[in-house]
Amino acid sequence: MDLPVMPPVKPMLAKSVSAIPEEPGLLFEPKWDGFRCIVFRDGPEIELGSRNDRPLTRYFPELVELLAAALPEKCVVDGEIVVVTEHGLDFDTLQQRLHPAASRVNKLAAETPASFVGFDLLALGDRDLTEEPFEQRRALLETVLDGEFSRTHLTPISDDPAQARDWFTRFEGAGFDGVMVKAKDLPYLQDKRVMLKVKHERTADCVIAGFRWHKDGEGVGSLLLGLFDDDGSLHHVGVASSFTAARRKELVTELEPLRTNALENHPWRDWADAAAQAKAEGKMPGGVSRWTGGKDLSWEPLRPELVGEVRYEHVMSGRLRHGGRLVRFRTDRTPQSCTYAQLDEVAPAELADIFTEAKAGKGERS
Repeated sequence: MDLPVMPPVKPMLAKSVSAIPEEPGLLFEPKWDGFRCIVFRDGPEIELGSRNDRPLTRYFPELVELLAAALPEKCVVDGEIVVVTEHGLDFDTLQQRLHPAASRVNKLAAETPASFVGFDLLALGDRDLTEEPFEQRRALLETVLDGEFSRTHLTPISDDPAQARDWFTRFEGAGFDGVMVKAKDLPYLQDKRVMLKVKHERTADCVIAGFRWHKDGEGVGSLLLGLFDDDGSLHHVGVASSFTAARRKELVTELEPLRTNALENHPWRDWADAAAQAKAEGKMPGGVSRWTGGKDLSWEPLRPELVGEVRYEHVMSGRLRHGGRLVRFRTDRTPQSCTYAQLDEVAPAELADIFTEAKAGKGERS
């Protein structure tokens, strides 16, 4: 492979803002809920790179074939891999595509084919475009990404904040993360948080039922969150993390009293067994996830007596997507009051005007 922009490339990143900005010189796009992917194509060679340098090529053979037809002979395109259903974007199904067995990969490629959404062009032919303004890169991308194939798409774009607000509200239930904001004159700056993102955020009161140690071994890395269903069963719904170093150490002291005899009557007692964790595949607090590369997800139980107010973005398949952030502990709330009923459920929006495969429920080429 011989390209003016060679892999690996660390994608340009965004920092969060609370509202859609109004100043001139900005462009807005929907924010996709999928796997960030930079496509490198040099003739017959195609490589799908992820944001953490983990190659995605082997997991999405159907996209390699599709992009060979939809992209020019020599280019580098930044975009997102998504799985589209008639109900919206399905991140859980997308995660299942990361399977170590080639036979399983090929089976899933046929059963749940992925789509690619392009939103930036880093190179074309022998030309490095990373120093060019985003507005020019976008205009070039519109001329080279072939949208005649039902699973390759050019992301919608607008310079109208009102349109951005409409996307932010209308497409939320269909799996969109929010809105991306890019300056028209922005060069492509690898691994720099120079874009803006506006994301949906809500809060819920959750039971603090366990924790995981931070990788430094000295503080709390994440809190395990639970919610009760209508039958009174406590379900693991995600984690709260991203604590400062000082806060990680404080939490060790604050949670220590709840560690005494924590496993004796814990609702997740069976999940503390190492053998059960190994088979859980991420469905239990200690389950091994393929996406986390088999890293240690062992956990420490706490007596489920503490309630925490947690900020989250949205819910998918009964779990908090992207993890949550602890706002405060709620000593005024009882654990039994922490139920699924408090979570906002947003009805899916119609996506057929963007994704033809959402309407068809298939993934065929148009």
